[in-house]
Amino acid sequence: MTVTLSRRRFLASATAGAFVIGAAPNGALAFGAPPKVAGFTPFIRIDSDNRITVIVKHFEMGQGTSTGLPALVAEELNADLGAIIVEFAPVDPAYNNLLMGAQLTGGSTAMANSYMQYRKAAAAARDVLLEAAAQEWGVAAQGLALDDGTIRGAGRSGEIGEFVEAAARLDLPQEPVLKDPSQFRLIGNASARRKDTPSKVNGSAKFGMDVQLADQIIAVMIRPPRLGARLTSFDASGAEAVRGFIGARPRDGGNGVVVLAEDTWAAFQARAAITTEWDFSGTDGRSQDAIRADMLNKVRTTPEFEARADKPRHEVAATIDGAANMVEGEYFFPSLAHAPMEPINCTVEPDGKGGVVLHDGCQFPTQAQALVAATLGLDPAKVAIKTYYAGGSFGRRANTDADYQVEAAEAFQLSGGDRPVKLVHSREDDITGGYYRPAFAHRVQVGLDAEGRIVGWDHQLAGQSIIKGTPFEEALAQGGVDALSVEGVRDTGYAVGDMFVGLTDEEPLSKVLWWRSVGHSHTAYAMETMMDKAARAVGADPVAFRLRHLVGDGADQKRLSGVLKAAAEASGWDTPAPEGRARGVAVHKSFNSYVAEVVEVSQANGAIRIEKVTCAVDCGVAVNPDIIRAQMESGIGYGLGHVMRDAITFADGAVEQRNFPDYEPLRVSDIGEIDVVIVPSEEAPTGVGEPAVPPSGPALANAIAALMPDASLSALPLEAHGIRFA
Repeated sequence: MTVTLSRRRFLASATAGAFVIGAAPNGALAFGAPPKVAGFTPFIRIDSDNRITVIVKHFEMGQGTSTGLPALVAEELNADLGAIIVEFAPVDPAYNNLLMGAQLTGGSTAMANSYMQYRKAAAAARDVLLEAAAQEWGVAAQGLALDDGTIRGAGRSGEIGEFVEAAARLDLPQEPVLKDPSQFRLIGNASARRKDTPSKVNGSAKFGMDVQLADQIIAVMIRPPRLGARLTSFDASGAEAVRGFIGARPRDGGNGVVVLAEDTWAAFQARAAITTEWDFSGTDGRSQDAIRADMLNKVRTTPEFEARADKPRHEVAATIDGAANMVEGEYFFPSLAHAPMEPINCTVEPDGKGGVVLHDGCQFPTQAQALVAATLGLDPAKVAIKTYYAGGSFGRRANTDADYQVEAAEAFQLSGGDRPVKLVHSREDDITGGYYRPAFAHRVQVGLDAEGRIVGWDHQLAGQSIIKGTPFEEALAQGGVDALSVEGVRDTGYAVGDMFVGLTDEEPLSKVLWWRSVGHSHTAYAMETMMDKAARAVGADPVAFRLRHLVGDGADQKRLSGVLKAAAEASGWDTPAPEGRARGVAVHKSFNSYVAEVVEVSQANGAIRIEKVTCAVDCGVAVNPDIIRAQMESGIGYGLGHVMRDAITFADGAVEQRNFPDYEPLRVSDIGEIDVVIVPSEEAPTGVGEPAVPPSGPALANAIAALMPDASLSALPLEAHGIRFA
């Protein structure tokens, strides 16, 4: 039996054999439902056989939460990280992301919102275990110590499992004493190994795609070929010859067709044999050239919204027009797909009690539970979620529509609801089915005085809003401005004189969604390539020019300067690049982390090769340096790959790309070397999953510009506009 620790007391039963720190999920783990516990949200379960289980509230999609959060518990308990058992949290508000108000993994917030929570929970567990031992032995708790599951002191020793029941009867410390950083054994230790690696290497790790339940049905979807298209008819007679085909049903609202079969191959074969007719009268039938022209026209005219106005726009324009030097640039950023390596999937299983269980690599349990419940006409409490590893996401698995979970629920309902139904997306479904990073256009004008200082910055953006029409609109869209559209520009750390930032919303062309680093993925490129243009215009060194504009005592200015100097030093910026090579630099703050990157490129036979990327990151306390380096490398690769060659383009309103041959991810051979420098910091930990993405593209572009001054770098991807990579 398990006992739950409330804020005031452990609640025990006569047969208690374990306790849980935090507020228990309602029935999800067979615990009771005690009062919610302020400050002790995550769970630590300690059993009488000394097993420590950490219930991780942020799911694992490769970013390292299943190691980082247990490491915080192991640190305060002086436990062996390798022996700790990890469970993913069930759906329950007790596991909400405190920075987002919902149970959601995203925004590079896992460590930022959980660092003190997990440490305090573990410290509270440690304190009551020591007190229980002290009372049994008749000694002072201050003379006892807990290490590797054993309490020692006063000539006695005992394993923690011996004291679980007694500890359950003690008052919980209101403010447990945390370890001093000088005592850390795991936090900051680069040798702490990832807990998910062994199972992923030996194949025992379970991803959503691995779910195989008894009597399971496979569902695939025929989706509208354009946003807004409506199904008028379909003919499934051709599918009848496919062995294993069960049937096809239209989705509500003309949103497509559900195809059901006994196995995945049969489902795909049956789908291919079904013909459909669509009503396109309500769709946007533009092609890519028209989309680009329309968006660039929007940034050349009066903006719809003012995102930042240090002075009225005409006054900023007058300052720029009267400046000693003026540089300008126009940019177009295409839509981008997330393209995780594990295609989207979700399994809905009847629980035999009138409810269902979702088997899913679930990134947004709050929304998935609510919308699946609404789809099936159930009380949300009747929808349980079992979370598995996810093979990447980059934002795709967390959308406010809970699109693929709802698809799975619809398929389950249409199948009759008496057998488990597994929804499977093909790679083509993933890439053609939206959701995308929205396309954006920028137009920037910068004025500089005779001393080479920026005195005015006019920045116009146009793109489709991610936030409007979602539950996050009230918080993130003020005065008509979607904060995600202008982040990284409106809040720049540079001193740029008078600044005006205008925004115009684009008409919906596709469904859009946050994509790794969200708005920063395009704003950093525009900001940092413009900084290089301005530096060249006044004959300044790009690093020195940036430092000149990172003035003042603000944390942003100090920390941006710190990573910029660290990257420059580590890359040998002040020494000439080898013959035939050039370097480019960019620095950017996102998700409260600071990253600078220097990219060194060479050219041979007209092709660019990325020889080296040097990265410096300040993310506060470096909990696990190995994971931080891995995430920097990952973000660099993700950012560079998309800037180099990837785009989602449209022909008559339909997506042209289908699979990796025409939406090619970065390959290992594309980058010669990556060097990551972690800047020491005593600040609270901040995100590392996304912040390496924004500066990677502009650092590459700036390096190419240094090597090829006439190169066209304002339209992406670069390969589509005259740049060839080796």
